[in-house]
This record gives sequence, structure tokens and C-alpha cells, in this order.
Amino acid sequence: MRVFAVLMIVAAGTASADPVGITKDMMSVTVETATGPVEISRVQDNAAVIEGDFAQIARPCPSFCIQPMVPAEGVTPVGELEMLGFLNDPDVVVVDGRVRSNFAAGAIPGAINIPYTEAADRLGELGCEPDFEGYICDGDDVKSVALYCNGPWCGQSPTAARRMIEAGYPAEKIYYYRAGMQGWTMLGLTVSK
Repeated sequence: MRVFAVLMIVAAGTASADPVGITKDMMSVTVETATGPVEISRVQDNAAVIEGDFAQIARPCPSFCIQPMVPAEGVTPVGELEMLGFLNDPDVVVVDGRVRSNFAAGAIPGAINIPYTEAADRLGELGCEPDFEGYICDGDDVKSVALYCNGPWCGQSPTAARRMIEAGYPAEKIYYYRAGMQGWTMLGLTVSK
């Protein structure tokens, strides 16, 4: 019986040391940011749990109502692997649509902050040309955008997407990462501050 107990303890210790990859073939992704390269990986502690704000799962609705997978017609929903790919794609800008204080508290490395309240006014940063009634966003310089916010209950990036479309940005150039920071954190992916 003692031998069995010792084997169970050794097996448990070995399991807690198993590497945590992004996929079975990918341990990390390095992205260029404004402050230099950042390696995105998952937390390597097999016993890690979510703590802090993103551990809260019950938020009152309104205003924290569950958001649809597609916040506006033509927008494409995406997951973490697509977001990791976008971070190294020069034709896609990863945009954190949250207010500045949320962004400063922690964000996806390589993302830029365009708060949802400013999204319709900053389309020039995405390659659109100003026009009298909004923007003209049909040139080759117009980048695709991957929007995210706090999580499935956060309405900031869905609001940003709708405001961008109303201002002339093409919906088919918008990707929406609904899981947001809550999903990113839940998977133990690197967060920049």
C-alpha cells in the first residue's frame, strides 16, 4: 500500500510539471510591440487558477449582459489562435476597445488601445481617409481590425464595431474576439501591462 501511495505522489508531482503549450506543436509566439518583442505563452503552473477581476463570473445585466458572437452583420468572430496569428500579421491591427484604465491594467501584448468611445473618430489610424460625413475606407491601405474587450459580457468592443461600421469602416474587415481578456486570462496567456 505504501508503494502505491508513493507512486501516486510521484505521478501527481510529474503531472504538475507537464508543459502547458498553446497547441501541441506551439509553446509560444513572439510578437513585436511598440516597446520591443514580447513572448506570449501560457502560465506553466499546472495548478494555476484565475484570480482577480476576471475570476468574477456573475455580473448584473444590464449593463454586463452576454454579448452575441457576431456584434454586427458582416463581422467575423475569432478565437485565441486567430488572435495570435493577427499579432504578427502586418495587415491586421489588434485593437483593445476598452477604456484606457482597463487597457493600462493589462492587455494582449501588441494590441493598441482605441477606446470604444473614440472608435468612429480614429479610423484614420486604420488606413481610412477622412470625409465630410465620416471616412472613406475602401483603399488598399485600409487594415483589418481584430477587436476585443473584457469578455463575453463586455459591450465595449461590440459598440466599437457598430460605431466603426456606421462611420464607414467595412464590416468584413472587422474580427471580434468575444472571449476578450477574461478568456485570454483563463487560458493563462501572457498579459502586458
